[in-house]
Amino acid sequence: MEHKFDLIGSIRNALRGIIVTVKTQRNARIHLLATIIVIAVGFAFQVSRGDWLWLIAAIAAVWITELLNTAIEQLTDLASPQWHPLARDAKDIAAGAVLVSAIAALVVGVVVLAPYIAAHV
Repeated sequence: MEHKFDLIGSIRNALRGIIVTVKTQRNARIHLLATIIVIAVGFAFQVSRGDWLWLIAAIAAVWITELLNTAIEQLTDLASPQWHPLARDAKDIAAGAVLVSAIAALVVGVVVLAPYIAAHV
């Protein structure tokens, strides 16, 4: 039974990490808004199961990179409270990963949703 509580505690900690990220990171709030919009548009236009898979993968990629970026930023600040070029580079590289995933998600969103939107205009 102890493993069950360990799992619940792990899930609770992970959800706390997501909440901390959304509360403290402006870009995470932007990603949250974009996620809500894409999901609403997907439901409104009754997106196919295959198209949902693309949208979910794109949304997940953005959130995974945003969460990892936030963790890297936090750890970098802890390890290097003073400005250092390597700390700057670590943060910029992690932010670059988020940018790449966000651009890819935007492309996926346009490719998947444009035909649905065009069919209703």
